[in-house]
Amino acid sequence: MAAFRWRRWNNAIHRDFGYFFFGMTVIYALSGIALNHIKDWNPNYIIRNWETAVSLPVTSTYLSKDQVVDILDQIGLKREYKKHYFPNPQTVKVFLDHGSAIIDLSASTAFIETIRRRPVFNQVNFLHYNPTRWWTWFSDIYAGALALLAITGLFVLRGKNGITRRGAWITVAGILIPLIFLFIYKGKGL
Repeated sequence: MAAFRWRRWNNAIHRDFGYFFFGMTVIYALSGIALNHIKDWNPNYIIRNWETAVSLPVTSTYLSKDQVVDILDQIGLKREYKKHYFPNPQTVKVFLDHGSAIIDLSASTAFIETIRRRPVFNQVNFLHYNPTRWWTWFSDIYAGALALLAITGLFVLRGKNGITRRGAWITVAGILIPLIFLFIYKGKGL
């Protein structure tokens, strides 16, 4: 009877799970980076604000839809028009497909804010937030697979680079870094 070849099974599991969950790993890596820096930038949307001078019609106390569209044409947003209203006699608020514009009739200026989905990051963040129940289950399976990948990864290499020598020191360092962080920043010790 042949001996059980645990290392062969270990390497096969590590390899195949690594291949299968490659896409999920990239998704969670990108969204993780984005969410780590949420105070620095908006990972889901590109928001652009600017102010510009506009030419107004001679009679600018009331603007028709066509007149508002003509003003938007001056700033390249003619096709974005949805609707408009007057919050006060000197201001026109314009709703755009991807933002809004506020036209100051007394100053002949427009303040524009456009909002567009940030490519790639918007989609991966959507998945990171677990949008449906079945995706949550798949994400849970992925989290379990990551733990299995970490454990099986410890035993892939043998010899001087394996877990019994060099690999042990690197593993300990990788465990100590989060523990030290918790000790320093949590303030309550371990």
